[in-house]
Amino acid sequence: MSFEKIAVLGLGKVGRLAATLLHEGGFEVIGVDAQLPLGELPFKCRRADISDHQVIGELLSNVEAVLSCLPYHLNIELARAAHLAGIHYFDLTEDVPTTNFIIELSKTARGLMAPQCGLAPGFVGIVGASLADGFDRCRSIRMRVGALPQHPTGLLGYAFNWSPEGVVNEYLNDCEVIEGGVRKLVSPMEWHETVYVGGVKLEAFTTSGGLGTMCDTMLGKIDNLDYKTMRYPGHMELMNFFFHELLMRDKRKLAGEILTNAKPPVEDDVVYVHVAAEGTENGSLRRKEFVRAYYPIEIAGARRTAIAWTTSASVVAVIEMVRDGLLPATGFLHQEHIPLDMFLKTPTGSLFKAGATSHR
Repeated sequence: MSFEKIAVLGLGKVGRLAATLLHEGGFEVIGVDAQLPLGELPFKCRRADISDHQVIGELLSNVEAVLSCLPYHLNIELARAAHLAGIHYFDLTEDVPTTNFIIELSKTARGLMAPQCGLAPGFVGIVGASLADGFDRCRSIRMRVGALPQHPTGLLGYAFNWSPEGVVNEYLNDCEVIEGGVRKLVSPMEWHETVYVGGVKLEAFTTSGGLGTMCDTMLGKIDNLDYKTMRYPGHMELMNFFFHELLMRDKRKLAGEILTNAKPPVEDDVVYVHVAAEGTENGSLRRKEFVRAYYPIEIAGARRTAIAWTTSASVVAVIEMVRDGLLPATGFLHQEHIPLDMFLKTPTGSLFKAGATSHR
């Protein structure tokens, strides 16, 4: 079912940009936040208490879809409200329990339930599945993503351009993988490896949530599947020290505050994507790679950070596809079921071609 009216909840950098892209794409957008952002925006905005169920229920009764750009722990109640209202639901979460809850909701949904529509999970899963589709038999998919400062300083070599809650969550929660054809849970910040993107040396290690629902989809079809976060060398060891030796794993909120205070956001960032799949093609073993570096670009008259535009563009491209009837209108949306070629042909998805530096 085609739709036009959409509410965007959470007007941080990602939420503002997603709402702007939706507005430019012809949607009737209302942005909602507890505190309205400074400056003029091209879409309607409303200040509201997003924890008030009555306020959210009233808001969702007047739209046909909702996009959550809120912290992950607020998404369950919003998804429940969207389900009750019978509208489409989209979010950016990497939180596995939240997604499992939404999967259950989707079984009786009148609209589409589509969590995990960001960069990872989200775009990276679309790419991974696309590479795997090219094989007669795929033996492995390895997906790595890193959102980093271009000019790192200090031993951590990092800046918190993404939600500190989300980063802490993915550093501490167990990680789903398929290894040797068996679905497993492994510890985060392990399976250390070295990766190069365009000559830049990076390290990669396990983190939670980046696979989305791919373990469900790929089990029995693939031998090995995993997701890792990429950082500059030395980061993983220091974060293990911080969370485990200093026991900050038991104080997640405080940990996020300390890390954000130490490493605030930067404007000159870069998003590295390294996806590789191996399998047989016409009887021969082959390896296919999708390796890109995404940098800040100008959108709607303003310079946007790499993490903001890649995350926003990921979800907006999916929403455009749902509106145009290219994806299902009900049930649960698996990111890995989205065709990459169709995604890249959408007005917003095309940014991933225009804004990329390719490394082959």
